[in-house]
Amino acid sequence: MLIEGYDGGSLVAGEPLVDRPGFWSNHLWGPCWRGASAEPEWFGADGADVDAMSDLLMDPKRWPVFLMPVEGGYEAVVVYRNLVDDYGVDYVFTHPSWSGARQIAGWDGDLHGDTLTWRELIRIVASPSPTADGIKDPAARLLLLLPLLAEHAPSDEAVATLTAALIAAGASEDTAPTTAQHLLEHAAGNAWHDPTWGSPLSGSSGPPSPAVSGVLARLGIT
Repeated sequence: MLIEGYDGGSLVAGEPLVDRPGFWSNHLWGPCWRGASAEPEWFGADGADVDAMSDLLMDPKRWPVFLMPVEGGYEAVVVYRNLVDDYGVDYVFTHPSWSGARQIAGWDGDLHGDTLTWRELIRIVASPSPTADGIKDPAARLLLLLPLLAEHAPSDEAVATLTAALIAAGASEDTAPTTAQHLLEHAAGNAWHDPTWGSPLSGSSGPPSPAVSGVLARLGIT
């Protein structure tokens, strides 16, 4: 597998992994949980599942890649960057008209780079290209990109949508609403800065819930 403009190790298709036990615990636990007392069972797995999946996801000889085609020829791509002593997850977008892939964010213990609002996240989730290869299931797309979410006032609709996605991915109906709420509360705690915000000294009460972070507009996705 080749992602033009993205230099890495041996890239391999990761799509089959999303349906295997332990995947979502691995993918969401670090970026979205930050030390909360989550249990693998909350994501429909157990400890053995999580350990086995960790070995697959973090193999330095194989870098799993998750492609999500978006209408207009774009692709949202999640890459497990398995460099020795520099493990992380990269979030990349591609388009045929670009000279190479554009990385918007990365996670290596902390998220750095651009974030998405709920509205932007759903824009990507709900607009798969009908003809391109890759992950088109909305639940999987939502959960794969969830670590990029930074929203200060998620709506009841967001909680319900994320709950349904977790259940579709194998989480228990009993625990999924609580898990969704915790994940969204973490997103509310992520740093998100807009230069138009006033400072507290100017009388501003703090950041509003942003409608647009701007990253999709900069990429040409409207």
